Amino acid sequence: MNQDRPARAAVFSAGSWGTAVGKIMADTGTCVVMHARRAEIADAINTTHHNPGYFPDVELPHTVRATTDPATALDGADFLVLSIPAQSLRTSLAAWAPHIGPDTVIVSLMKGIETGSGLRASQVITEVTGIATERIAVLSGPNLAREIMDGQPAAATIACPDEAAAHQIQRACHTPYFRPYTSADVIGCELGGAVKNVIALAVGIASGMGLGHNAQAMLITRGLAETTRLATAMGAHPSTLAGLAGLGDLVATCSSPLSRNRTFGHHLGQGMTMAEATAATRQTTEGVKSAQAILALADTHNIEMPITDVISALLHEKVTLEQAAGALMQRPPKPEQ
Repeated sequence: MNQDRPARAAVFSAGSWGTAVGKIMADTGTCVVMHARRAEIADAINTTHHNPGYFPDVELPHTVRATTDPATALDGADFLVLSIPAQSLRTSLAAWAPHIGPDTVIVSLMKGIETGSGLRASQVITEVTGIATERIAVLSGPNLAREIMDGQPAAATIACPDEAAAHQIQRACHTPYFRPYTSADVIGCELGGAVKNVIALAVGIASGMGLGHNAQAMLITRGLAETTRLATAMGAHPSTLAGLAGLGDLVATCSSPLSRNRTFGHHLGQGMTMAEATAATRQTTEGVKSAQAILALADTHNIEMPITDVISALLHEKVTLEQAAGALMQRPPKPEQ
């Protein structure tokens, strides 16, 4: 990266989390160009400095620009920040890959597992682009976009095999309200971010069914246990799952009504159908999309994930709400691990 000019970041796309990270980076002095799918969103960002699709009440830094042209967004970019649904990553990235510069570092904000392949986002990025893992980072943590847009304190983990690249990203998104830490554990950060969405669905369902805080705390705690079992079996460090990208993200996503996965689960717990919950939530719910893929990973590694198993069965209408709750409570007693 050229130290004689401000860092440049291309943020794909202009959704809620992409907009929040674009604001964070712009607040550090990074030049940000957001890629929007819709021309009216790009025009509004350029002319009114507001994103009318997400957070229309928050003024973006005037240094944030937007375009619908991926080549324009990526021109001279030091960082490509990817914030798109995990299941559309492969197709979208294939179209954008020819415009990625030879030194651009990719920052993944995605928290899902690709169905069919069982690949994490960083693995899909490598497979599609051929870019070395040293140029691919993951940013993950307890980061509710609405709170960050309001300037409330938050922190995250930036995981990358290349320490220098991790520090570059850290400098590009360290603000008075956003504190990034660095790590080399990409696997732990990605799995922590993916599995917590499924656990948040379970907590939301419990809330929607009228179950109390004891039940919700049980799901969070045992959810962390099964997340840690899978992640460490795949090479993650246990301390990552006890940190911001693990426990921190899990608590925020399971506890806040701002969490789309918890909200989706709450709708199901209140008796909505999958279609009704999807319509009511209105945004991509990664836990719904990734639950089966996560369960397949668990089967491959011979890891027991009872909460994920039950939620996957519920999402595919193999069990009812009452059967799902009963299946978790009627498991045989055993030592806590």
